[in-house]
Amino acid sequence: MDYKSAGVDIDAGNESVRRIRALARSTFTSGVLSEIGSFGGLFQLETGRFREPILVASADGVGTKLKVAFLTGKHDTVGLDLVNHCVNDILVQGAEPLFFLDYLATGRLSPEVAERVVGGIAGACRDNGCALLGGETAEMPGFYAEGEYDLAGFIVGVVDRGRLISGRAILVGDALVGVPSSGLHTNGYSLARRIIFDQLGLTVDTHVAELGRTIGEELLEPHRSYLPLVKPMLDGGRIKGMAHITGGGITENVPRVLPHGTAAVVDLAAWKIPPIFRWLQRNGQVPIEDMLRTFNMGLGLIVVTARDKAEPLIGELAARGGRDARVIGEIVPGEPPSVSYVNLS
Repeated sequence: MDYKSAGVDIDAGNESVRRIRALARSTFTSGVLSEIGSFGGLFQLETGRFREPILVASADGVGTKLKVAFLTGKHDTVGLDLVNHCVNDILVQGAEPLFFLDYLATGRLSPEVAERVVGGIAGACRDNGCALLGGETAEMPGFYAEGEYDLAGFIVGVVDRGRLISGRAILVGDALVGVPSSGLHTNGYSLARRIIFDQLGLTVDTHVAELGRTIGEELLEPHRSYLPLVKPMLDGGRIKGMAHITGGGITENVPRVLPHGTAAVVDLAAWKIPPIFRWLQRNGQVPIEDMLRTFNMGLGLIVVTARDKAEPLIGELAARGGRDARVIGEIVPGEPPSVSYVNLS
């Protein structure tokens, strides 16, 4: 009996690390002081750039969107989903990413699959100016189904205290600006899969005319990063608060940034809800209230700004490729912070 016969292939692990090392090195920024394979990643913060630097950290996963990757055999986009989700989570507090670490766990390690997954992570790190500092690839036989894996990410960013976006400056009368998502992003997949695969009996290769592509293509549409759009607008106090619309949808995420004494009213007629959400709602007979607590409904980011700054902000977003951003509601008195809707039908 040896370790390999027990299900753990050290040689496959070494081969995975060999493939990953070059991918990670391609993301290194000037702050990286260590190589892949060190017990701990080393990163030097350029403190001269900040008066009072504050580190902002977050961790997340891709959820059951991974099930769609398993069904399609397409593993190069879930890493991008993971990084962009984490980048957005710290962006809403005004932070820019410094470095990222990943955790990939599987029952039997495939160096080829690991390379594709980490290739997506590395590509998204490069796009976001974030170093892939290290991570863990774990082989755990008997713990995961054959051909399946789990994926998690950990990000650290920085913001100067004077630029921290906390939501405390939000006032009654401020405007809510919605920025479009690229699809489901990484949330609501348990409900979506239940409707599509269990109730309707479709496959990832089924072409849906209403969506203009296959189920697999629609569900694997990558999670959008809002860093390129928003980063140039973080100075000057125009942005009072931001909500990344993830698990919990608009209903649960917007109140997370509202100060006491305020609430939000959202007009569902203010933007065109993408076809995938209407299609899921109709085929699953999902109440609209559940849709709004489960999916992003076509808005991946909601920005709170003063009413007179909303249209100029929308213009700047459009100039950077953030087309179709629009005012979708306003801040009103309320306690505790909550979201209500008009044009709910």
